[in-house]
Amino acid sequence: RRCTVPRAGLTPDRVVSAASDLADEQGYSRLTLAALAERLGVRQPSLYKHIDSLDSLQRGISVQAKRELGEVLGRAAVGQSGPDAVRAIADAYRRWVLEHPGRYAATVRAPSPDDEEDLRASEEVVAILLDVLAGFGLRGNAAIDAARTLRSALHGYVSLEASGGFGMPRNVDRSYRFLIDTVVAGLSVR
Repeated sequence: RRCTVPRAGLTPDRVVSAASDLADEQGYSRLTLAALAERLGVRQPSLYKHIDSLDSLQRGISVQAKRELGEVLGRAAVGQSGPDAVRAIADAYRRWVLEHPGRYAATVRAPSPDDEEDLRASEEVVAILLDVLAGFGLRGNAAIDAARTLRSALHGYVSLEASGGFGMPRNVDRSYRFLIDTVVAGLSVR
């Protein structure tokens, strides 16, 4: 399947966007410059006018995906507080990950300490989590511990769900609700 982006219209942002779509469809770990060039209808060497390497492309996907995830979580958190806010951002996170598995895989990548753009995108997501957790009276190190706990619980669940890791005859939505209720209960007793 070829992208309808005309060759003359290629920009670094369009290349990253097309790569993000391809990663969602084929898997982030299977993304290649050859497949991206085919998608865009160009020869692979033409990509180097817009990106430096596969690594720089992956970094671009990571930054874009973190921004998208931050926007999704931010919208979900608006007007919510406490347990409702945790449930809202958890549901938004889960939906986004299941819709964008390739992009999500790119978000796991920690930013390089000297990459200001990636650091900002990562910090925006963390800031949303910390704002939500402040509704439980969690600040400082306790908030960091809680953010890591929430992220780990969500990451583990949605990663297993997305990869077909739940084979038992129990509705995955019910199990997901149990997970979120358990996390919320743990946050509430702090």
